[in-house]
Amino acid sequence: MKTIYKHILQDVTSGKKILAVLIDPDKIAIKHIPSFIGKVNKSVANYVFVGGSDVAEQQTEIVVQTIKKHTRLPIVLFPGDITQITNQANALLFLSLISGRNPDYLIGKHVEAVSKLKDSNLEIISTGYVLIENGKQTAVQRVTETVPLQNNNIQLIADTAKAGELLGMKLIYLEAGSGALQPVSKEIIKKVKTNISIPLIVGGGIRNLKQLKQAYQAGADLVVIGTAFENDESFFDELQD
Repeated sequence: MKTIYKHILQDVTSGKKILAVLIDPDKIAIKHIPSFIGKVNKSVANYVFVGGSDVAEQQTEIVVQTIKKHTRLPIVLFPGDITQITNQANALLFLSLISGRNPDYLIGKHVEAVSKLKDSNLEIISTGYVLIENGKQTAVQRVTETVPLQNNNIQLIADTAKAGELLGMKLIYLEAGSGALQPVSKEIIKKVKTNISIPLIVGGGIRNLKQLKQAYQAGADLVVIGTAFENDESFFDELQD
C-alpha cells in the first residue's frame, strides 16, 4: 500500500514537523551502518533518505538492504541518477530539477527510469527540486551542469516552486546542497511556504539544532539532515525522543 505521501500530508495537516536523515551511499562504510542507524532510531527522525550525486552502480541497493536490517523507519530514495533506483526501498522522490534548464534533469532521466519503475513496488512521489545558491559549487550543480537560483532573488525562487506545484508536483524540495556553506534562508522558506499549498522539504547546510528549528519556524514541513550527522554523530544527542 502506498502510504508515505499520505502520512506526510497527515503530519503537515496536524502541524507535526518531520525529519529525515540523508545517507549518501558513497560516503558511508557498510560496517558503520548498524551503529549509525541505531542512533537514528533513537532520534526523532521519521524517515531515512538514501541518495547522492556520485554513487557507484549497485552501491545504493547494498546500502538500502543493510539499512533495512536495522530499522523500521521508511526508506525513501533521493536519487541522483537512475542507477540509484532499487526496489528494496519503500518510496522514491521522482525529482525534477525545476530550478535548472538541463532537459536531462527536467524530464530526460525520468524517461530512462520508466523501465525500472513500471514494475516496481516503490511509492513514486513527484517532487519539484529547487537548487539554491549557497556560496560554493555543490555536487548537484557539477553533476547536473545547472546553475542554482540566486538566494537574493526570493520572488523567482517562490515563482519556481509555485510553477512546480502547478505542473502537478506533490512536494517541493528547497536544496542548498550537501555541505552547503549556509542553509536556505528563513526569508526564502517563508516566502515559498506562503506561495504553495503542497508540503515543503528543506535541506542542505543545516548543522545544528538552532538552524533546524529556524527552518521549521520559517515554514519547512520536512527537514533533511545529512552532513551534520556524517561529520558529528553527537548531533543525534540533541534529537532524542
